[in-house]
Amino acid sequence: MTNGKVYLIGAGPGDIELMTLKAVRLLGQADVVLLDDLVNREVLRFAAPHAQVIEVGKRGGRHSASQQDIQETMLEHARAGKTVARLKGGDPFVFGRGGEEMQCLRQAGIEVEVASGVTAGVAVPAAAGIPVTHREHARSVTFLTGHGCNDEPPNWRGLVAAGGTLVIYMGIANLPRIVENLLAAGMPPSRPAAVIENGTLPQQRSVCAPLDGLLATVREHGIGSPSIVIVGDVVGVAPQLNNF
Repeated sequence: MTNGKVYLIGAGPGDIELMTLKAVRLLGQADVVLLDDLVNREVLRFAAPHAQVIEVGKRGGRHSASQQDIQETMLEHARAGKTVARLKGGDPFVFGRGGEEMQCLRQAGIEVEVASGVTAGVAVPAAAGIPVTHREHARSVTFLTGHGCNDEPPNWRGLVAAGGTLVIYMGIANLPRIVENLLAAGMPPSRPAAVIENGTLPQQRSVCAPLDGLLATVREHGIGSPSIVIVGDVVGVAPQLNNF
């Protein structure tokens, strides 16, 4: 039997209108769809009527299929000659483990095609009016993950010294530690910061505060996951962000 093919598809940050035309086309060709928890379920309107949809979780703090199980499931269906869509929120190669999955599939002789997605680190700040770069405020932007930062911490002093905008994915759970580390690394307590929950969706909420007051503001308004954290002077470019 001839092997099938796997598409690694980025579904974008939430708003289905930010899903690419290529992603829509490839999703419609799939026999099997492996769906992450953060993907907007409305995108399934683009799937073929016969497609088998498999929920695999992948959200911090909730039960998810292991990465190994997900890869084995893709291999099983592809070896059965099926076309598989691995559908991820944002972009599959930005904190999405798409690189690991591509390596696994190619090592097994399975053909893989990537459909890049609009990553939340750009689209979510934009939805709140925050440009991640700005000629007067930030000529660079750094994406990092707040998940697991206690185990493998980034070079906080290097990040602060480099300047520019910090965009932190999956940072809510570790926000106290992130703020503490940035301040300890020399970032000014007055540096503007924002947290945006459910970015690009109708239920989007956002707050902003100086860095040293960010945690209290987030707790006051009950901001939770999924959220993007932005730290940098570009936050000041946006209109009023404490919008409820």
